[in-house]
Amino acid sequence: MKIKSSVLYALLLPVLLPAVTACSDYFDQKSNHVIYADDNHLGNASDTLYSVLGIVNKLQRIADRTILLGEMRGDLVDVTSVTSADLRDVATFNIGDSNVYNRPRDYYAVINNCNYFLANADTTIRNSLNERIFRKEYAAVKAFRAWTYLQLALNYGRVPFVTKPIQTKDEAEAGYEYKDIKGICEYMLADLAPYAEEEIPSYGSIRNNASQLFFYPIYILMGDLNLWAGHYREAALSYYKYLVTRKGRNSVTPIGCRYSMWASADWKSRNISWSYSFSEILSDNTDVICMIPCDSIRAEGNYSELSNLFNTREDNAYKVSIIPSQSLKNLSAAQKYCYLTDAFTPIYAPVNADPMLTGDLRLSEAVETSGYAVGGGAAMQNENYQMIVKYATNNVHVCRRTLVYLRMAEALNRAGFPHFAFKILQTGINNKVIEDEVIPHYPGEEAWLRQFDFPTISYQLATNPNHLNSTSANTMGIHTRGSGWSNYNEYYQMPENEELQGTALLNWQMDKVEDLIVDEEALEFAFEGYRFYDLMRVALRRNDPSYLASRIYARRGQEKVGEMKALIRKDLTNTANWYLSWRGQIGF
Repeated sequence: MKIKSSVLYALLLPVLLPAVTACSDYFDQKSNHVIYADDNHLGNASDTLYSVLGIVNKLQRIADRTILLGEMRGDLVDVTSVTSADLRDVATFNIGDSNVYNRPRDYYAVINNCNYFLANADTTIRNSLNERIFRKEYAAVKAFRAWTYLQLALNYGRVPFVTKPIQTKDEAEAGYEYKDIKGICEYMLADLAPYAEEEIPSYGSIRNNASQLFFYPIYILMGDLNLWAGHYREAALSYYKYLVTRKGRNSVTPIGCRYSMWASADWKSRNISWSYSFSEILSDNTDVICMIPCDSIRAEGNYSELSNLFNTREDNAYKVSIIPSQSLKNLSAAQKYCYLTDAFTPIYAPVNADPMLTGDLRLSEAVETSGYAVGGGAAMQNENYQMIVKYATNNVHVCRRTLVYLRMAEALNRAGFPHFAFKILQTGINNKVIEDEVIPHYPGEEAWLRQFDFPTISYQLATNPNHLNSTSANTMGIHTRGSGWSNYNEYYQMPENEELQGTALLNWQMDKVEDLIVDEEALEFAFEGYRFYDLMRVALRRNDPSYLASRIYARRGQEKVGEMKALIRKDLTNTANWYLSWRGQIGF
């Protein structure tokens, strides 16, 4: 299908190049233009550096949307009395053309800048070691473009697809095709493949941020693209290849042992380290892989409002706009927390007087609540206080290491290996787990499964409290991070069905393990912007729109499904209603 020229021109009119604007929060320079090449050819370090960071600047414009469009339309958060009309409309799927979160031109600003860079960067220049010195930047920009197109397609369903820079009205009025999610995935997979093992650029520290965190690793992106395209074996291998090439070949990238656990069976104190997963200090243990750095001052233009939306602050008059939903609280409380005694006897935590401390403990660590004093003297009053630890900085996190493991589990499960996927949730994985507890279930698949090489000496499991005192333990089941020792938990076992055999049993197990993965993604990644897309991906895969619809209608609990349906006023079992549209020309 060809796009109408007037539509593309309207999208690109505000962003037609030849110049890309730099982020003043990172550079002090006289010119606002970051491309200095008179002949539009980027052939020196200054041109390339400023152009790449200029694209990062354009990404800032869509940073908040990356989180809000994925979270507000899911089932894990809810609005408050002070939530803006535009954000409330996002939550109820009533997003009109004038909504501030419905601006596709900001995505095309990124894409057009990427296209300009890719058309003009000189990748033939070599250093004294005969290495192409701008290849890393070229690969990084291809990744920016692919990621941005994927965001567009996830939100609009089908979008104009342009891979050449548009700088004039005539170029904008040429005919361009639409691509849907699968079409974009297939194109970008081929486009990225030659650059999969290219290192990400490193420009040192920029305003106290490690610049390596500004870039999306290509292997992870290829995993995501394969996952959406339904290439499950390829997706699993792409995620795995990121883990073992993160810092060069044969890298060791364990899931880590960050957790929120009861310290004793009196259920009064906790040992917590899970919140360190959101640290932006670059190290071997950093969970944050990629983020969009945003300005530190609102007046500078690309300031993230997420902290003000999620957290009680003076800037929002101590009123938050986004709170945990009843659905999320119910899911968290439904988990059976397994505590181990000194004799390794499992004990299950009781219902706590504080519902946030019942079941999985990650929610209580992610959301801090208490009475907060505002003002002084006679004017002092108690306000509801909320602090979401995931939004303690101005930067917007896009990907974490834990996400890579959970997405790899999702891909492995749909590739036909639910036991492998479940072990990532329950115990963590290394070669011993794969040999003893995965391979025996899949005769004939030994060679393929052994491609996943997690040396046991390097990936050491923490499967009981004693291991947490060991400096060598670096891997645990993801469910253990918040629900106690899952490998001892009788309520958290590999799904089995004695009435089924063969393919029927495998398909049944894949659905059941996928449900566990979807729940785990909610427990681990609530508020991080993935939820709506996770539900969408599974619903499309199963050809069951109700998988998404039923959860979103139950945002405020099963007893209020009718209330939510009345607020949303759209049939979410119709997939066309999942997507945004703009001027009747883009999307559904």
